[in-house]
Amino acid sequence: MKELTVIFYISMAIWFLSELYYKKVFTSAQNAKKKDKSTLNVLWIVIIPSISLAIFISDVSRFPISKGEWIFFLGESCIAIGILFRWIIIRSLGKYFTVDVSIREDHKIKKEGFYKYMRHPSYTFALLTFVGLGLFLNNWISFAVAFIPPFLAFNYRIKVEEQALIEQFGDEYIQYRKETKRLIPFIY
Repeated sequence: MKELTVIFYISMAIWFLSELYYKKVFTSAQNAKKKDKSTLNVLWIVIIPSISLAIFISDVSRFPISKGEWIFFLGESCIAIGILFRWIIIRSLGKYFTVDVSIREDHKIKKEGFYKYMRHPSYTFALLTFVGLGLFLNNWISFAVAFIPPFLAFNYRIKVEEQALIEQFGDEYIQYRKETKRLIPFIY
């Protein structure tokens, strides 16, 4: 169990450092049309306390999701998959990925790969890391605290982002929304 805890803290450090890297490297240029409405700040303001509180709650209370050790492995797997696939998706967007909501002059709607099935796969995999955190902590309250606030913050961001995309692309984006799900293929 001690080795798993070390792996957990390493993966959490990788997760945090990767998000800081994205924030530093992928902020939109001044000439991009910014539409963010402070959603990036909202995400950081919600996520950091959410993670901290979830970890604290798991240390001071016991409301286990499972008595088996498999829950720790499942949680860590979700964290690792979330980090890896978010990175893959960010790389696939190339110059069109920014951490703030913005539209570039030559922006196009990506409809291939994960985007064929869901409109916000980067957010899906970010949220999967929060699911993994909650599972790893093996505490129902920690799970709720780790997942629900970030989920609500991401939904706010999606609303702002989709409005910017509709303003830019109009009917093309509206049609794309009708053909794809928001976060979970075929479901939501």
